[in-house]
Amino acid sequence: MNKTMKPLKELDLLDRFLFSAAMEDDIVHKNILEILLGQEINFLSLSQTEKEFRTSPLLRSIRVDVYSMDDKKTIYNTEAQKENLGNLPKRSRYYQALMDTSLLEPGVVDFNLLNNSILIVIAPFDIFGYKKYKYTFRMKCDEVENLELDDGITRIFYNTHGQNDNEVNSELIELLHYIENTTDQTEKEFRSQKIQRIQQRINQIKSSEEMGVRYMQAWEEKVYDRQEAREEGREEGREEGKKEEQAIGIKTLIDTLRECNIPDEIIVQKLIEKYGLTKENAESMVSHQK
Repeated sequence: MNKTMKPLKELDLLDRFLFSAAMEDDIVHKNILEILLGQEINFLSLSQTEKEFRTSPLLRSIRVDVYSMDDKKTIYNTEAQKENLGNLPKRSRYYQALMDTSLLEPGVVDFNLLNNSILIVIAPFDIFGYKKYKYTFRMKCDEVENLELDDGITRIFYNTHGQNDNEVNSELIELLHYIENTTDQTEKEFRSQKIQRIQQRINQIKSSEEMGVRYMQAWEEKVYDRQEAREEGREEGREEGKKEEQAIGIKTLIDTLRECNIPDEIIVQKLIEKYGLTKENAESMVSHQK
């Protein structure tokens, strides 16, 4: 086991495991989204965590943190991003595009049947630099002021380190600070009743023996995946080294035999015998090295 494993009780909601485990709980999920969006939400279906979207085996797939739909059939994708990889704007674009491909069944011709969709990213950093707690983006027209492209897409980026306290709801500020610092506080320490309910559930998750086992298993899988990736990298490196050595050997053999005025037909045969090449490959190498 990796010695750097953080105990479950020390995780905050920006950690992927606790975020997924918490958002599987409908009460936590509902209260967090209602505070973030400032409106009541009634889910039509259970939330799905780690949901995968793929259009083709040849193209990059995505795995969204939390996926849900409300009774108005609005789609919510809620993501917690702990590290700034410098790609969130375009990453959110790709996520949105890939999710949209699953919203219409084959044969449907009316694009107005596409669900409204809200993509939410919660992060402990400010990717835009304006010190806001919240940045909401919708498509707008450059030429006509206040003209929006009503395509049903909204992307919202939350920054737990915002400084515009007088511009946003105090409950939202309390939630964002709580998400980054999810400690073992009692529910009564929070002003918001919704955050009190969230904290009660989080305490139950952190004290659950079943969740502790799930957390350890998830950590072990992550460690094993990294070990396998490193081993695969080493193997690929060894294979590349062998190929490079072979290429150098083939070039040297061809040059040496040519200096001795050996006919190309004989050189081809030597390559087949020494390196196990097919006749076509050997002839191609000889012809390209003239």
